[in-house]
Amino acid sequence: MRYLVAFILLCPALASSSAAQVVDAAVCDILANPASFDGKAVRVKGTVVAGFEEFAIKSTGCNLGNNAIWLAYPEGTKAKAGPVGFLQLQLAKNNPAAIANASRPPVRIEKNKDFKQFDSLLTTAYKSGGMCLGCVRFTVTATLVGRLDGAKSVGVSRDSTGKFVAVNGFGNLNLYAARLVLQSVSDVSSQEIDYSGDATAASDSQKDSAGGDPFDEAHQIANAFGPGSRAAEQVEKAAAAYGKEGENNGVEVGFGASNEIPKSDGPGSDKNSPDGLVLSCTFDMERLKGESLTRAITHIGSHIVDIRTRRRVERRAFSILNTTRGKSRCSAP
Repeated sequence: MRYLVAFILLCPALASSSAAQVVDAAVCDILANPASFDGKAVRVKGTVVAGFEEFAIKSTGCNLGNNAIWLAYPEGTKAKAGPVGFLQLQLAKNNPAAIANASRPPVRIEKNKDFKQFDSLLTTAYKSGGMCLGCVRFTVTATLVGRLDGAKSVGVSRDSTGKFVAVNGFGNLNLYAARLVLQSVSDVSSQEIDYSGDATAASDSQKDSAGGDPFDEAHQIANAFGPGSRAAEQVEKAAAAYGKEGENNGVEVGFGASNEIPKSDGPGSDKNSPDGLVLSCTFDMERLKGESLTRAITHIGSHIVDIRTRRRVERRAFSILNTTRGKSRCSAP
């Protein structure tokens, strides 16, 4: 009985101690020094955006190059909001520079009414007469609690010989220095996105695929430019970046939602690659259908070309693709 009384008296103290572990922080404070928040539970208020290559908490008041924190659901959440196209970079298992992935404390999400409203708003598609890759109708402002993962640097690094020696950061292309793994959401409000001034969201009717392989169709797009065209060469390289069927060229392709913590989370992959870098692409086929899937494949393929050749070709390739085949709206950090 004495032990039971002592435990009951101790419970409020334990609850208070647990609550005190959550750090209140502004988006700009976190982005000013993400590594100092690494592993901490934080409470942050911001505007969440979701779309093509994007699932992030943003703030307009940060005087920083990247004013966004990547957002991720815990593994097994099975929610819908998130990026419709995603590219993760990791050092291959056969890369001598590869290191073991750090173990991070698990996060369990609270699927309450606020969370369901939050996820629903961020998956409400923007309806137009044109093709708009991953365009949603709303942004959402909310108070978010979760585990903050922070890094001192982002992206992929090479040594003096050009070999890949390090991968840091989170989110699409590992270009985010901070990531929030969501635990709970509250104070949800929405803002409708104004696409009236965005000509790319109002043009180019969606075309259904003929039912063929979207990777083959990406190759066919290059043929529209004619032989010897530089534009055709750029688009063809983007389509060829995935390799041939059965070829192990270090590019992994998956289809489904990419809003959760990756199963292989961290700088190291359990796959091998000829150049020591594994590039994992994920396409959400629930939200990318027909020709939009082909365009997304071509665009992310151009990212792969850029990374492996250190040439900035991905934006040019997609711009040329838009000019000839119509336009698509996409967001990238």
